[in-house]
Amino acid sequence: MILQALTEYYNRKAADPESNIAPEGWEWKEIPFIIVINEEGQFRDFIDTREGEDNKKRAKSFLVPKSEKRTVNIKPFLLWDNVEYCFGASYRNRSDIEERRLSFIKRIENDCLKLSNKVEIKSLLSFLKNDPISEIEKNISNKELWSEAVNSNAFVAFRLEDKPEGLISDIVKNINIKNIENDGICLITGKGGKIARLHPFIKGVRGTNTTGGSIVSFNLNSFKSFGKDQSFNSPITEETAFYYTTALNHLLDKESQNKLYLSDSTIIFWAEKKTDKAFDLESNFKWYIDDPPKDDPDRGIRSIKALYDSHYIGKQVYDEDNRFFILGLSPNSARISVRTWKHGTVTDFSSKIKQHFDDFEIHRGTKDTEFLSLGQILRAVVFEYKSENIPPNLSGKVLESVLDGTPYPETLLNLCINRIRAERHVTRTRAAIIKAYFNRFNRYYNNKEKEVAVSLDRDNKNIGYRLGRLFAVLEKIDEEGGSGTIRERFYSAASTSPSSVFSRLLNLKNHHLAKIENTGRKVNFEKELGEVFAGIDDFPSHLMLKDQGRFAVGYYHQRQNYFISKKDNEPKEV
Repeated sequence: MILQALTEYYNRKAADPESNIAPEGWEWKEIPFIIVINEEGQFRDFIDTREGEDNKKRAKSFLVPKSEKRTVNIKPFLLWDNVEYCFGASYRNRSDIEERRLSFIKRIENDCLKLSNKVEIKSLLSFLKNDPISEIEKNISNKELWSEAVNSNAFVAFRLEDKPEGLISDIVKNINIKNIENDGICLITGKGGKIARLHPFIKGVRGTNTTGGSIVSFNLNSFKSFGKDQSFNSPITEETAFYYTTALNHLLDKESQNKLYLSDSTIIFWAEKKTDKAFDLESNFKWYIDDPPKDDPDRGIRSIKALYDSHYIGKQVYDEDNRFFILGLSPNSARISVRTWKHGTVTDFSSKIKQHFDDFEIHRGTKDTEFLSLGQILRAVVFEYKSENIPPNLSGKVLESVLDGTPYPETLLNLCINRIRAERHVTRTRAAIIKAYFNRFNRYYNNKEKEVAVSLDRDNKNIGYRLGRLFAVLEKIDEEGGSGTIRERFYSAASTSPSSVFSRLLNLKNHHLAKIENTGRKVNFEKELGEVFAGIDDFPSHLMLKDQGRFAVGYYHQRQNYFISKKDNEPKEV
């Protein structure tokens, strides 16, 4: 299903003249250096295509013939390669360096036999066969640039002096160099063709080898089936292998807007077809999950508001037959593991994502962002808010909950409560996590428990919620008439073992109230305490974990209530 969806995506992009996806047999490759020669095969220039700062230089990408998958065998690329293959130049003492250089020339002669009378091929072969290293070193103006290319074994391509608009490799675009053998049936297309023994590398998954990795790979005897080894276990034609890997590499490209990182996972996503409807999930999905870019901090808010607007307008804004795919990948040595795979309609995913933002809505300060990204949510439950401290499987499980509409993982609640207890700090994000967890859990299992509100709920009788509110009132009294330190000193104990703490806090309360000079303020505090106490019969010796979560939300709601107008929200006489 995954490879089939990727193959269909390649066909969609290939049919779009604006997509710039590589045609069959070709790939976009960053080539840092271009060798310019004349029609007589003489060296003329050495061009550095890289741009940017010294430590962040980026080479220009060119469309070149598809590279070979190399291990220890000698396999030259066609009309471009690294300097070891092109020239036999190396900073390493390789015993096979000359063999590499000759194999590069031989491949050009064999694969470009039909073009042997073309000036581009004649000039290049003449240059390569007549001591090219000596030619370059003798005529190059920037010898340091050449040394850099050799020391880094950089990729190079070739260009004719009087044809600056393209590379010499462009000449093979109009000849058929594809293998036409037929030795099997493709599992993806059902068509006959040459079965790929090795599939092209997939690059761009964070944490994999720099050379790339594979999704389809068999390399041990235990993986063999009926004596078939390597990728013959999973018969896919070379044509289809090119399609799905090219689609994956296109989605994983550095400039791709169909990619995001979530903890240790690389998430890619795409739609079955391009839409002309008012709402486009493919262009907005990244910003429902990812943090907004620093140069456009409102990017996520615009996408989420577009999602809400589409629901208010109605389903006519959706392309309801369009399917949407989400693939989560993670590194596993030379292989790539599939961490998440989701597919469904654009309408269904949009509804689930909107419900997620509804569940996380909670009263916030004027300076808080309107919506929370998944990264903000995950970082809020780990030490020092660092992404590297997020448990490996948590991000994928939370994302699955968002996309499936299922309860958020209990691990998220546990980590959140433990972090609150350790830091004695209930942030907007942490309170929202607890609210979302309870409401989604109760909705999914059709529990009759009272829903956790967006803001202060004076009718909520849950003992944890009430005690959290009480602690917030006592803290506020302490701030105005005492030392203002009870949260640091007593929050953990109050939220886990109320009976051991609250009697002492209530005694301190009387002392702190006496220091408040504003009589009206004292009266309001007494009213608030009376209203909160009306729902408390006794202080329990211990609060279960879920009631500790409700304690945190009650505390947060009560604290936030002090920053809004009291006209319609003051406690009633009790």
